[in-house]
Amino acid sequence: MDRRSFLRKGALGGAAAAAGSALAAPAIAQETPTVTWRMTSSFPKSLDTIYGAAETMANYVKGMTDGKFNIQVFAAGEIVPGLQAMDSVSNGTVEACHTASYYYWGKDPTFAFATAVPFGLNMRMQNAWFYYGGGNDLMNEFYSNYNITAFPCGNTGAQMGGWFRKEINTVEDMKGVKMRIGGFGGKVVEKLGVVPQQIAGGDIYPSLEKGTIDATEWVGPYDDEKLGFYKVAPYYYYPGWWEGGACLHAMFNKNAYDQLPEAYKIALTAATQAANSDMMASYDYKNPSALKKLLGQGAQLRPFSQEILEACFNAANEVYAEINSSNAAFKKIYDSQFAFRNDAYGWWQLSEFNFDYFMMRQQAAGNLKL
Repeated sequence: MDRRSFLRKGALGGAAAAAGSALAAPAIAQETPTVTWRMTSSFPKSLDTIYGAAETMANYVKGMTDGKFNIQVFAAGEIVPGLQAMDSVSNGTVEACHTASYYYWGKDPTFAFATAVPFGLNMRMQNAWFYYGGGNDLMNEFYSNYNITAFPCGNTGAQMGGWFRKEINTVEDMKGVKMRIGGFGGKVVEKLGVVPQQIAGGDIYPSLEKGTIDATEWVGPYDDEKLGFYKVAPYYYYPGWWEGGACLHAMFNKNAYDQLPEAYKIALTAATQAANSDMMASYDYKNPSALKKLLGQGAQLRPFSQEILEACFNAANEVYAEINSSNAAFKKIYDSQFAFRNDAYGWWQLSEFNFDYFMMRQQAAGNLKL
């Protein structure tokens, strides 16, 4: 090949390569567009661990996409009231929200399965069902009726049973008790004579102080200590059997989600899973010291008696039977989650429970102190 022919072909090849590079840039840009979403939270910033899970998720998404997918998080009330978060995503007011699915129990009790139901799964079982038992797919099939796609994004673990102005030892003691408890739990205790009340978080303390209500449930030591319930309702009961592993969700407008590049969908999946784990770890670290602080301030721990727990369990089963008989969507998810519940607790009572129980006995005996 003569030199001029070689140079001519080389120049043409270089031009083609340059043209290829020029054409490639817009294609790459289209694959990673700049996207900005708004996410409204159902929680105030003062509940830093719950509210913070949304920020944790958003920061992971931003980092994984080199800042091209930016989710701006807004506290409850900054765009819409906290309990309207899901509606604002469904109708497209915002692209996303961070909320508890069971807040929308009034629309359809099926929503509750994504957060927690009475005598349901603990946190780890909940995750197992979501990620490996088809739970995410079942819930998203249901959510699609509301133009929503959602993923777990935080968990409180098993919550406490609440603060009571007087001791509750028997089922008879529960009759007539006015308790701030909503949703599924409220439906169950109503069968035992409790009068459930729906009261916003900021109004709970004055309602207890004035005697408008006799008891309230909230979350657990870290969040409860901030609200000072121990000052007016010193008896702190456990466990919160209606929330054995309360899961929060990041909900996305389905139309907006479906239009995302695949890489951004993967980023959302990874970020929500990371935030889900992070929030539980945060509570597990903060709750022990918060409980010590509450006890030092006068809170008195009390377990619900076996009589009360068994009565509530039976009442919950009555409610399940009533809803299953008339709600096909509820029954479909109930059958899946509760079949796993049976198997999961069969496994849990072996190594996991016995190891934990042995170590708890060592702690009670003072053998874990440094």
